[in-house]
Amino acid sequence: MNVSTTSEKKSGKNPRRSAVAGSADELRERGASARTRRLMLETATRLMQGGATPSVSEVAEAAEVSRATAYRYFPSQAALVHAVVHHALGPILSWESSSDDARARVGDLFDASFPRLDAFEATFKAALKVFLDERSADQPDALYDTPELARGHRIDLLNSALEPLRGELPDAHVDRLAQALSLMFGIETFIVLKDIWGLDGKDTQAVAQWAACALVDAAIRDAQGGQR
Repeated sequence: MNVSTTSEKKSGKNPRRSAVAGSADELRERGASARTRRLMLETATRLMQGGATPSVSEVAEAAEVSRATAYRYFPSQAALVHAVVHHALGPILSWESSSDDARARVGDLFDASFPRLDAFEATFKAALKVFLDERSADQPDALYDTPELARGHRIDLLNSALEPLRGELPDAHVDRLAQALSLMFGIETFIVLKDIWGLDGKDTQAVAQWAACALVDAAIRDAQGGQR
């Protein structure tokens, strides 16, 4: 049988109900916070997909969110761009391959990544512009505090793709191959092949993937030739 304490009777409050109400308020607050952050991200992505490089204030205005609230979620343009890029990369960040063949793994990575890069091409170009503007303005405190934006995720992804070659090739050779492949993997590849050569997204991937596989084959041949 439930028995209320004297203090509960005097106050007229049930601590269990108060705790439940408090938890519900916290959940609502967290839910509202998540919705606001998502609105900011979606608005920033929409603006960047249109070719803009918006400031936090501009995104706040477009999203009809107060500047104070916007800066609470994203204290700088760098933080905002980093979050947008992370969102745009989406499934690329969780890429994995079950193959134990490096050439096949590189092909799998390109197949998984290039359609997403193509879909969010304008966003990644806008992010690249922000990064280059920061570097040219010699402002080291902003983007250098967000290493994922500064170097991208391509290093980890390419190293993962080339993992089967570790132990078969000298580490220095695998590192050099990863560095060479990074020229074929990223928004810079789209700038060269789409903007300069006028290729479409499908042909851009085909050329980049052909070059990447040729680099893998060449690295393996070089290593085998050196072992003879």
